[in-house]
Amino acid sequence: MPLIVRDFTWEETEKCICVTVPLKGVKAEKVDILCSDEFVKVSYPPYLFECLLFAPVEEDSSTAKVGNGVVDFVFPKKELVLWGQLQSLDAADKEIMKVKREEALLKTQEKAEREKKQKAEDKKSREKFTLNEMMKLETAERTRIENEKKMNAKRQQRIWKGGKKSKSNWLNKRRDDCYRNRKQLRLQRNLTMRHANLKNERTEKIVVTRQIFSLWMDYPQERLWLRKQAEASRIMELEDKDLSEEEKNPIFLRDKGNSFFQSGNFLAAINAYSHAIRVSPKMPSLYSNRAACHLKLRNFFKSIEDSSKALELLDPPVPQNLASRCKAMIRRGTAFCQLELYVEGLQDYEAALKLDPSNAQVKEDADKIRQVIQSSSVES
Repeated sequence: MPLIVRDFTWEETEKCICVTVPLKGVKAEKVDILCSDEFVKVSYPPYLFECLLFAPVEEDSSTAKVGNGVVDFVFPKKELVLWGQLQSLDAADKEIMKVKREEALLKTQEKAEREKKQKAEDKKSREKFTLNEMMKLETAERTRIENEKKMNAKRQQRIWKGGKKSKSNWLNKRRDDCYRNRKQLRLQRNLTMRHANLKNERTEKIVVTRQIFSLWMDYPQERLWLRKQAEASRIMELEDKDLSEEEKNPIFLRDKGNSFFQSGNFLAAINAYSHAIRVSPKMPSLYSNRAACHLKLRNFFKSIEDSSKALELLDPPVPQNLASRCKAMIRRGTAFCQLELYVEGLQDYEAALKLDPSNAQVKEDADKIRQVIQSSSVES
């Protein structure tokens, strides 16, 4: 049975009341303090101090200081009046003391839960803010580097073209009319053959496009998708005289990047996809494939950025780009999970599962992510 402490001291003013409880030689780390707006308890076995205050006090502003062999309490009063006594008249009733003790314990537990939850929310907010700032800085740095590369390339191109032009002028002065005529005939024959091949390819594209349009003309989303694909095709047909035929073909570059990826050369694959993007920036598969390479190299921020760009270009959502949207969502969700942003990753996995409900692997991965989130919430 605990020994009740009765040799405590107290004093008051109109604003606050001070209570001093002696520890009787007990170490400070063994002292357990429980306070509410009406009840005070200090337990340091075998001693016990309990007090039911005469009137309610400001619980949030109250302080307790342990040191020098005593516990000093300072309780600000809610009403600016003198009490004349410390304890309430109901302090002698054991049942009332028991109820007040349980209420104080419950309030303390609820306050601790609120503080714990608030700390977790603040931590998550700070992590999200840090992630967004890092992504902004990385995007700005990448943009700066790309701009510098473009400026250097244009500068070198101007220098190279200037030298080539002066050399051509010098040679043309020494060429006779016969040689020039043969060259012109050869160039004209090559241009004629090239235009004939392009005409055949465009004819085939027009036939296929007309067939698709005849099937989908009643669906506005499909028409919007076709317009975007036509715009991408027009960009693909732009010719740069300084590049070879293969370097101007984004399909060839994409296939080259795929072969590099399959052989495990992820850096070379990224270079191939990046060059293809400069040639044709409206092809979503290039961004999605580059996101997969960044995942292999653990460049998770870049993988998230490329996956998001691929999803942006895969709009509007139609059956023809369903598989591509599903891949981009899975890759972005994987990158989020690697950054321990499991809630955002689960959202992408669930969106991919809606597109492909029969995919057992995606369903299994989503269940694992959900278990991680549940276990982390239980631990916190």
